[in-house]
Formats: sequence, C-alpha cells, structure tokens
Amino acid sequence: MTIIERIKGLILNRELVSYVVVGVLTTLVNFVFFTWVNEYVKGLGFGVSFASKAAYVTAFVAAVIFAYWANKLVVFKNFKMSPGYLFKEFAGFMSARIISGVITFILMAVCVDIIKMNEYLAWLLTSAFNLIFNYVASKFYIFKKS
Repeated sequence: MTIIERIKGLILNRELVSYVVVGVLTTLVNFVFFTWVNEYVKGLGFGVSFASKAAYVTAFVAAVIFAYWANKLVVFKNFKMSPGYLFKEFAGFMSARIISGVITFILMAVCVDIIKMNEYLAWLLTSAFNLIFNYVASKFYIFKKS
C-alpha cells in the first residue's frame, strides 16, 4: 500500500470523519453553554476570571453528556445497552473526560489568568487539545473493539 493510499484511507475513514463531525457538534454544544454562562455570570457582576471558570465547568458537563451518546451510537456504533455495560462504559468515558477536563481547565486558567489571553481564544485552544486527547482515549480505551 502506498503512502497516498494510506493517507486517502485515513482521510476517508468513516469513523474518523464521523468523530470529527461529532467533535464539531460537541464543540458547538460546549461553545453555546460556555458563551451563555460566561455572559450571564459576567452580567451578575462577576469578573472574567470567575465567569470563565464557571462557564467552563457548565459547558464541560453538557458537552460530555452529548459526546458520550454521539460517540457511542454514531462514531463507534456501539449499541450494547445493558445497564452494567453502560455504567462501566460511561464511567470510563467520564474518567477520560475528567482527566482531559482538568488538564484543559488548568490550561484555560493559565491562558486567561497568567498569559492574559482573551477567554474565547483560550477556549478555542483548549478545545483543540481536548478533541485530540479524547479521540485517542475513545478509540483505544473506551469504545475499543473486542
């Protein structure tokens, strides 16, 4: 197999393409919640530092719930629905997302508080990191084929 054929296979891979689409939709869910909460909390009189952190946590939870079901059903086509299996799988998914969430939360705080980066640019950068980290975790640990 040539390098060109391998690249085409990677680019045209249904799983990878659907992961990117779900990732974009998850990012949209995250952004909508982040924006709404960030602006709402700032409107209550809190500063950007507190507002961005409150918005981040809220958006993270909404995005993780959406991402679990979309990845399970659309990307990795895993239709096992027994309660024990779902619990174990969701626990693994949440664990990976908590790890990536803590890392990106710290990166967000560093970007906003230390570097003094605009909170939306910081959100964009941390979201890109999150997308890559979570694909690797989902593909090779959470939804891996038996």
